[in-house]
Amino acid sequence: MDSLDAKILLAIDDEPDATALALAARLGIARNTLSSRLQRMQQVGALREFTRRVDPAFLGRGLVAFVSIALSQTSSPRAMETLRGIPEVVEMHSTTGEADLLVKVVARDTADLHRITGRIVAAPGVTRTSTAISLCEEMPLRIRALIEEAAQD
Repeated sequence: MDSLDAKILLAIDDEPDATALALAARLGIARNTLSSRLQRMQQVGALREFTRRVDPAFLGRGLVAFVSIALSQTSSPRAMETLRGIPEVVEMHSTTGEADLLVKVVARDTADLHRITGRIVAAPGVTRTSTAISLCEEMPLRIRALIEEAAQD
């Protein structure tokens, strides 16, 4: 990513509904340049799907929890496949330390969280879990500061 790519991303962040023509004019570049750079960023995975912007609370899933999961080493791929099939599992990271996975889940309420963690525990190869409920989001995921830094390079 170069500084122009970063400036394009910042412009889209500022005006997500702007047309390609308006963004190109704002940045002082050709519309084709904008389009080709956006297409390239999308192809290499720099731009993720739009649904990442949707707040799960809007879908009735306002409770957020983090589940640390210990796995049997022999059935790890099957466990991850099963966990990916649970819609409320919205993020999953392999980790070092006592747990093998850290999973972010969203739920309607604590009873719904109990149901979801039951599905997680039932996944093949899950040997132990520990759940922490988020009381509030102190800082949402932020990438803008990193993009601003890249735009100055």
